[in-house]
Amino acid sequence: MNQEKIVETKSCKHCSNSFDITDKDLEFYEKISPIFKDRKYSITTPTLCPDCRQQRRQAFKNIYNLYKNEEIWLISAFSPDKWLNIISQKKWREDSNLWLSFGIEYDNSKSFLNQFQSLQKVAPRWNLIQIWCENCERSINISNSKDCYLVKSGWNVEDCYYGERVFNSKNIIDWYRVKYSDNCYGVYYANNCFNVHFSKDTKNSKNSLYVFDCDNVSNCIWCVWIINKEYFILNKEVTKEQFLKYKSEILSNKKNLNDFLKLFYELKDNTPVKCITIDESEECYWNEIFNSKNISYWFSIREVENSKYVFDWSKSKDVMDVNGDDNWILGYENCSTFELFNSAFCFNSATITNCYYCETCVNLKKCFWCVWLHDKSYCILNKQYTKEEYEELIPKIIEHMKKNWEWWDFFPSYLSPYWYNESEAQEYFLLSRDEVLNNRHPEINSGWQFKNWHIFNWSDYEAPFQKIAKTIKANMLPYDITKIPDDILNWAIECEVTNKPFRIIRQELDFYRKHNLPIPKRHPDQRHLDIMALRNPRKLYDKKCDKCGKDIKTTYAPDRKEIVYCEECYNKEVY
Repeated sequence: MNQEKIVETKSCKHCSNSFDITDKDLEFYEKISPIFKDRKYSITTPTLCPDCRQQRRQAFKNIYNLYKNEEIWLISAFSPDKWLNIISQKKWREDSNLWLSFGIEYDNSKSFLNQFQSLQKVAPRWNLIQIWCENCERSINISNSKDCYLVKSGWNVEDCYYGERVFNSKNIIDWYRVKYSDNCYGVYYANNCFNVHFSKDTKNSKNSLYVFDCDNVSNCIWCVWIINKEYFILNKEVTKEQFLKYKSEILSNKKNLNDFLKLFYELKDNTPVKCITIDESEECYWNEIFNSKNISYWFSIREVENSKYVFDWSKSKDVMDVNGDDNWILGYENCSTFELFNSAFCFNSATITNCYYCETCVNLKKCFWCVWLHDKSYCILNKQYTKEEYEELIPKIIEHMKKNWEWWDFFPSYLSPYWYNESEAQEYFLLSRDEVLNNRHPEINSGWQFKNWHIFNWSDYEAPFQKIAKTIKANMLPYDITKIPDDILNWAIECEVTNKPFRIIRQELDFYRKHNLPIPKRHPDQRHLDIMALRNPRKLYDKKCDKCGKDIKTTYAPDRKEIVYCEECYNKEVY
């Protein structure tokens, strides 16, 4: 990316921050621009900065919130206060032509945004995005899985509860980004772990508690930055008998746990961390990059090549401005998509080719402005056309969009089927209710059809909590799991932070008893926030290595207290 040359510096139309357009960016926009009837319809440079573009895309992604819609008796990702036509997956699969009956005839007297929103209101849509699942009715964005509860984004998982992004794993509770693991609890970034609890950035490990940034450890507690160790406590070797004694004491007595946690955090604060993580990659920039080549402005990516401004991505090539999922070749401004080729401005879609402005579609080729359509080609606004009709009409539509300032950009956020406070955007770009509702679009062009509209929507809807015979405050629960009665399954527990009530289900109670873990005192939503608090911001800061003094880029802000090493110094110390 050092070879890129800045050709233009623009001011973001939303936040007013400046951002650069490079010669490589222009090459990409030229490459992704579609051709119809031998004419290329250029996708021009963006009007928003990379952060605002990402925020807008994330407003179209809900993997956190589920609702019970009493009218249709379905668990749904869409709250009942929305204007959407929700149906079951079974009905969706039974009739692939159902969606064509809701098709709209293109009208050149109306804006694209008006017509697309009209289609959004009537087109039937799944209650949940699930594929090949069994007994996962309260999970979202999950496939090939069984017996899961409140899993948010997972593949090939079993008996998992309350967490986000899990793959090829089973028996996991409260996590973020776990793969190839079993019997883990309260973990952030765990890979190939067994019986690991309350841990972060740990791999190839087992039978351990409170281990951070460790690899191939077994029977360790309160350890940081160790590799290939067994029976260690606070980074010091102990006997097997000592280990078992301490482990039993901390899981049965909260005072013992708190005393040792103070020592653990002192150890953690005095142990160096690596500035950024880039492994087995070439010409890469930013953080959490693995097995990739020629990429910049990325976080959490694997096996990606020739791409930019991409987050949570894998196994793709030639993409820009995308969030979530994998298996792409040539894509721009998409969110939550899988197996796409040469497509732009789409979200919640899979296996689509040469498609533009499509929402939650599956197995489409050469479609435009479609909503929840599957197994079709040459459709516009869910209306079927012949190949010749499609290729004749699309250029006219694009010209009309260009006149209305609607071509070349992702959907405006008010067209999201999710409100801002239930979307992924709220997690990375936190806004209050007043900030959302008082935030107007900063620039209105003369041809724009929607004046004075909110950039984002906000919902005040709260699902009613089920009536229950007994409620107990979290701090009244015994810490020792052996003192918890079966009847707790019939209680509501008040979260110690938010006072929001929550329930314990049978599967998790069995898990806590099996591993001698205390009943959680916090609502699942708060536990998710606690795990997310372990995450560094998706931002790089200039800093000097605390070992050798050279200039480095890091996700640790200069005012934080961590000891930060460059990659060379870190590897010398650890390995």
